[in-house]
Amino acid sequence: MLESWPVRLLIVTATVAAMEVVATLVHRHVMHGWGWGWHRSHHEPGVRKVERNDLYGLVFAAISLLFFSSLADAWPALWWVGLGMLAYGLLYAALHDGLVHRRLPAPATPRRGYLKRLVQAHRLHHSVRSRDGAVSFGFLYAPPAADLRRRLRRSRAEP
Repeated sequence: MLESWPVRLLIVTATVAAMEVVATLVHRHVMHGWGWGWHRSHHEPGVRKVERNDLYGLVFAAISLLFFSSLADAWPALWWVGLGMLAYGLLYAALHDGLVHRRLPAPATPRRGYLKRLVQAHRLHHSVRSRDGAVSFGFLYAPPAADLRRRLRRSRAEP
């Protein structure tokens, strides 16, 4: 079954989609929760080449390597899961660290479409400097900016 390229591609694609869900939950509940100590550096003003928050990327990279190596020995499909995790990490680096935060070389800020919406959503996420009250925790999915602005106004109006 794993000799079939469509099955391999399906595993990789499903893993990328699942990683967006996992990353969103980790961002909301760990990074903006008990793991704020590492993530705080990412919400401080200024662009740095290296920040404490990058430790999260190293943790995810280590897990991906685990899938490529010893876990794939037990179940070969996990090698393709590791590849999906790697693909997600590369998309995250290009879009989040490159396009949004300019920590990597990237083209000009987009003026329309999905990439503009992604940049807007992440900037609205960063309009809150504390661990509480932020919106838009995904990295590849971005809710409409108008919805996020409404949620921010509502949360700021609450005591």
